[in-house]
Amino acid sequence: MQPMTPYPRATDYRELLGNGRVYRVPRYQRDYSWTSKQWDDLWMDILEVRAGREDRHYLGTLVVESTNDREFTVIDGQQRLATLSVLALAVIAKLEDLARDGIDSEANRERSKALRNRFVGEKDPASLVEHSRLTLNHTNDGFYQDILVQLREPHNLHGLAASNRQLWEAFGYFRTHLDEMADVTNDGEALAGILSENVGRGLLFIVITVDDELTAYTVFDTLNARWGLELTTTDLLKNFLFSTVRVKSDRYVLDQRWQSLVTALEPSCFPDFLRYHLLCAHSEVRGRRLFEIVRSEIRSADDVFGLFDAIEPRGELFAALREPAHEYWTDIPGAKRSVSELILFEARWATPLLFAMWDHLPPREFAKSLRVVNTIAFRYSVVGRLCGVRLESAGHQAAKAVTAGGVRNARGLFEELGSVYVEDAQFRRSFAELAIAGSRRKLIKYVLARFEGDASGRECDHDNDPGAVEYILPRNPTNDWCHAFPGRQLPVNRLGNLTLVEGGIYARIGNAVYREKVVEYGKSAYALTREVSELAPEDWNWASLEKRQVLMAERATDLWRVEV
Repeated sequence: MQPMTPYPRATDYRELLGNGRVYRVPRYQRDYSWTSKQWDDLWMDILEVRAGREDRHYLGTLVVESTNDREFTVIDGQQRLATLSVLALAVIAKLEDLARDGIDSEANRERSKALRNRFVGEKDPASLVEHSRLTLNHTNDGFYQDILVQLREPHNLHGLAASNRQLWEAFGYFRTHLDEMADVTNDGEALAGILSENVGRGLLFIVITVDDELTAYTVFDTLNARWGLELTTTDLLKNFLFSTVRVKSDRYVLDQRWQSLVTALEPSCFPDFLRYHLLCAHSEVRGRRLFEIVRSEIRSADDVFGLFDAIEPRGELFAALREPAHEYWTDIPGAKRSVSELILFEARWATPLLFAMWDHLPPREFAKSLRVVNTIAFRYSVVGRLCGVRLESAGHQAAKAVTAGGVRNARGLFEELGSVYVEDAQFRRSFAELAIAGSRRKLIKYVLARFEGDASGRECDHDNDPGAVEYILPRNPTNDWCHAFPGRQLPVNRLGNLTLVEGGIYARIGNAVYREKVVEYGKSAYALTREVSELAPEDWNWASLEKRQVLMAERATDLWRVEV
């Protein structure tokens, strides 16, 4: 039975830290990264509350995992908690300055002590050791506890880690802005009120409390759409992996390997990358299932390092599959073009299969197999617009077959993927009705360039060709055009309505009527466009458009056919 998604609740900052609650940022969570842009936003929010323009201001979502009713692990929201703690320390430092300057000394010392106890930490009555309400990650916590919480100056600012310099600069930012507030310059009560009232009661979080990592992952996977949250699962996966490695020296090695991997991938891509890696062995790895598999398979430090041994080589391949100019493709003929098509067709379903192909097929067969994958993707997804789940399942089965040695070449791969190869008759029918939204301009240019290459007998590279995509029936047609297409939605995006023209022609014809356009089409250097003037020398209407697209569908059946 799946756990129910936790329901968010509103909590002000004062309540959040009440009853001795403490919050711990996992050791390997992200370093502190806020800058003046975020500090400015927060400070303006506080001033809005203080001026009475709004009673309370929401600071967004805080996702925490509960250890007990007083101890929480921060899954999402550590940047805001750290910044508010630094702001609290800036207020406390200002109160202590007033007390040292002899301004209402006793009262300001009491205010400082009370605010520290409520917002920063409390001293144990027996040991007199101060217990902080917030513990930061392994990079920032030492600086936070030893320098900021103690209100000490760092000995060597330039020698600090970049994120610790950011924390110190945040402290200086709030000190400066507090000093500039004339109405609190020597008024400890008003100064304390900024923290206890405007911040403590005026700033609210939407708090989501979960019971374990799996529930946290479910929150990350499901609440984005429901609540509009912007959460990341990369940190959660990282925290779990690092928590499994107990030896400090091993954690250092793992940290180096992690940084190298996510730099190649981009951090936000890591969950997708890991999912594709696992799909080589597991038939279904979606959402919550990803974290379940990781948690069930990773039980020791050896398991973690074994996982990294497996995924590191694939990490660079994954990056290369998103970049046609990557050095991986230099010595593989045709691979750059195929990778470009792979991206254009949004064929992410094929990633596990491509991992397996790279590992087990020789370069020549890899290149040929990549063309097989692209043709299937074009027929199935781009033109057929068929169910993606079936395609992903077929890709998974093919990946297993390649890994097991049952598929050794492109022909074998085509046979393995036969169930998702759209046959010619169905492909022609779908292509004859194909429309491509204007937002997918690169895809339109690619398809038209392939047709131009076939019509002219010369290579037409969609990436480098200078021609413009011409809408024969314009995207913003005049009434003259609308009379030619009565009774139905205007077929502006139908492929039969699209062609390529030179930039000069494109600028001249604009929204001109067809009898003016067709003269220019006849002069074009593009064979594909001259064909339009031959097919419809006088009128452009439903009949001529559909006739042209049927002819294009016949041609497309040959252009996008698997040949192995």
